[in-house]
Amino acid sequence: MSQDRAPHTPADPAKAGLRGRCPRCGEGRLFSGFLTVAPRCTNCDLDYAFIDSGDGPAVFVILIIGFIVVGLALWLEVTVGPPLWVHFLLWLPLTLILSLPLLRSLKGLMIALQYKHRASEGRLDLDR
Repeated sequence: MSQDRAPHTPADPAKAGLRGRCPRCGEGRLFSGFLTVAPRCTNCDLDYAFIDSGDGPAVFVILIIGFIVVGLALWLEVTVGPPLWVHFLLWLPLTLILSLPLLRSLKGLMIALQYKHRASEGRLDLDR
């Protein structure tokens, strides 16, 4: 990522990322679709070409929501012992309802933290 020399007041990365806002100004939209990153900020004109959140948000969502849903499913199975169709009826919709908003929020957060810490692709030092 190149040096950012534009005059701006720094935005809180957690607030901006979780709200899906620009990591630099905290006002412009970060996403053009549900998970599609916009080409640039509509407010401060920051180019979003540096963004690469990778699989990080999906991994965190799988771990967090998986822990919650599996824990609740095991608790229900041990305490009540419902038929299998009840588990499908409860846990599949709950997994989707919890996962989709969390995925967007965590992707925004990871992008904002990537911007704040000037994270970029690793480079090998071949001058030695």
